Amino acid sequence: MGRNVLKIHPKDNVIVALQDLKKGQSIILDGETIYLHEDIPAKHKFFTHAMEFGDEIFMYGVLVGKAQFSIPQGAIMNVDNTKHAVDPYTFKPFNYEWESPDIQKFAGRTFNGYVRSDGQVGTANYWLFIPTVFCENRNLEVIRESLNNELGYGITDKYKAFTHELLSAYTAGEDVSSVSLQDLDFPATTKSRVFKNVDGIKFLLHQGGCGGIRQDATVLGKLLAAYADHPNVAGITVLSLGCQNLQTAELLENIKLRNPQFQKPLYVFEQQQSISEEVLIKEAIQKTFAGLIEINKEERTPVGLDKMVLGVKCGGSDGFSGISANPAVGYASDLLVALGGKVLLAEFPELCGAEQNLIERTIDPKAAHKFMDLMSAYSQSAELAGSGFHMNPSPGNIRDGLITDAIKSMGAAKKGGTSPIVDVLDYTEKATKPGLNLVCTPGNDVEATTGKTASGATLILFTTGLGTPTGNPICPVIKVSTNNALTERMGDIIDINTGPIIEGEKTIQEMGEEILAYCIKAASGEIIPKAVQLNQDDFIPWKRGVSL
Repeated sequence: MGRNVLKIHPKDNVIVALQDLKKGQSIILDGETIYLHEDIPAKHKFFTHAMEFGDEIFMYGVLVGKAQFSIPQGAIMNVDNTKHAVDPYTFKPFNYEWESPDIQKFAGRTFNGYVRSDGQVGTANYWLFIPTVFCENRNLEVIRESLNNELGYGITDKYKAFTHELLSAYTAGEDVSSVSLQDLDFPATTKSRVFKNVDGIKFLLHQGGCGGIRQDATVLGKLLAAYADHPNVAGITVLSLGCQNLQTAELLENIKLRNPQFQKPLYVFEQQQSISEEVLIKEAIQKTFAGLIEINKEERTPVGLDKMVLGVKCGGSDGFSGISANPAVGYASDLLVALGGKVLLAEFPELCGAEQNLIERTIDPKAAHKFMDLMSAYSQSAELAGSGFHMNPSPGNIRDGLITDAIKSMGAAKKGGTSPIVDVLDYTEKATKPGLNLVCTPGNDVEATTGKTASGATLILFTTGLGTPTGNPICPVIKVSTNNALTERMGDIIDINTGPIIEGEKTIQEMGEEILAYCIKAASGEIIPKAVQLNQDDFIPWKRGVSL
């Protein structure tokens, strides 16, 4: 490694350790020598000079916290000596000038996508089952087991084979601890796919649609409509009980309002109008099977990169997220924006502290004020519940160097790159403008990916420093590791490694280009991201209550 510390911005008074540092070790930075007061683990930060109570702490060039007591030079930043603090944000007329990246390597490039009748382009071809209420989840589970296993969409058989061997050992009176998964001989998949052009049959199991407050059902209806309209979805089967708050007619109306040109096959089955459960399930399977035959006729065709809609997300973040994976994804985002595509940056609790920069980059004053209003209302709702954005960092975040929400947020915002912001979208609103869009969602991994997909993301780049399996039923999620150690330890869920940035082996720009090249292959079906291979179909609707 060519360096062991990193000062991100000239104004910063905390420094990032890129490797484990020892107490008493001297660090020469900007012509000055800093003696470490204690051991500094990699990913953590230490102070460049002594601090007193109330002193402001800067990282990424912005206020991220305040000292809680006297802190010696070279001491580690932690939750005891540092508390979250941010500068207030305001709107003023700005003239943001953006220097777009060199896109010569990608000029004229295409991906092979599914072009829908309304002009939208998908990166996958899914059939989607939607329940209007949680009462239908069991019926969908029965249908899922029947269709996926028989048509070749089930996950690998290895765990079934393993369980079978455990049972055999048990019935034979043998020690079950001696059974090894690695020694088993099992097929890679349950069986080959019957429908070669259908990437999967997906099910949006949820706990909503009735009970709670009526507003919950209203928001859920818009969310489910967004998934039905999603360009990665070719056909839909809806299961309804009949008496729930979210009526089928409301869902269908939401779909038409969202897209008046909607023409996909959509089949509705209502249990309270059916003769029996058996008839309901039989008819749903039979009608869907006929629909699968039709959407299997769809084929991928070349389209420009301006048709790609890229969501950017982080989860299980660490102290390297803001200096390796997130900036690299941000550079890929800038490349796509310069090529005419759309990028969606969400997680509003993880934009706390970055607001002023984002406001100054927003082209439309109305959109800027919308962002400010959404942020303010969200923050206030958290505080009324006895929480707040300052409580956003998880124990895992803190253990790996993300001490305040402002530090986490400034690093998280890097995923959006540096391009101008063209629009600000509330939860479930559809992205229509090419460029960088802000989408109001929680920071919660699954709630955020669920919301980002609803706004139209057809691929999601998901950075992680600690590792997380998060996926989405209809939007391929690509995992980007911040460090080599994670990639080696959890390579079964990681797609791209940006650890070479930390090691000084690659630049952010080089990794960003590699990430966009990977996205092109994934959008074309040439590479299947790990979360898709594992059927990691995570879906959690946001009730608009307090969720960070």
